Amino acid sequence: MNPQEQLEQRGKFRMTVFEEEYFQGKSCEFRFECQNILDRDFRKIRSIKVENGPWVGYEYPEFQGQQFILEKGDYPCYQAWSGNSSYRTEHMLSFRPIKCANHSDSKITLYECEDFMGRKFEMCEDYPSLQAMGWCSKEVPSIKINSGAWVGYQFPGYRGYQYIFERDRHQGEYRCYNEYGTQAHTNQIQSMRRIQQ
Repeated sequence: MNPQEQLEQRGKFRMTVFEEEYFQGKSCEFRFECQNILDRDFRKIRSIKVENGPWVGYEYPEFQGQQFILEKGDYPCYQAWSGNSSYRTEHMLSFRPIKCANHSDSKITLYECEDFMGRKFEMCEDYPSLQAMGWCSKEVPSIKINSGAWVGYQFPGYRGYQYIFERDRHQGEYRCYNEYGTQAHTNQIQSMRRIQQ
């Protein structure tokens, strides 16, 4: 990224992290990604304030492990960012901005089989239940992001593991569930929504 692009991005993304719950303890403001909060002399992140832009947080350094969507707002404790996740992690150790989010112009194509094979379905709206909208399986084996950024959830009602899908990652192509994230052990996705700017 050249210096001009860095200046333009600086105002679009801003997040303050805290070492303890309810915005207590050591804090630091970020405008760019952080691959490992431990390098900043933090032990962990336990609460977050997102002022600008959507972010994705990760359970481990180097953008590894469970993913958590962080949109504008306050996250006083891990339950606030993990939501109704069946997976409990009480901290995050790395995070980055989601630069391609565009809520008003987001389009995704779901495929019945890996490598974009089989029946497909295009979406431009949020769906709390893919099966209710006509998808006949609990699984989504491959995905193409035509525009914007999306978050997929393991269960209906935006619950369970979270998977972040972005147009500017993998060229927007997720050929199999292994590409959904380092924590992906299944292609089970039952609800999806657009990521807010």
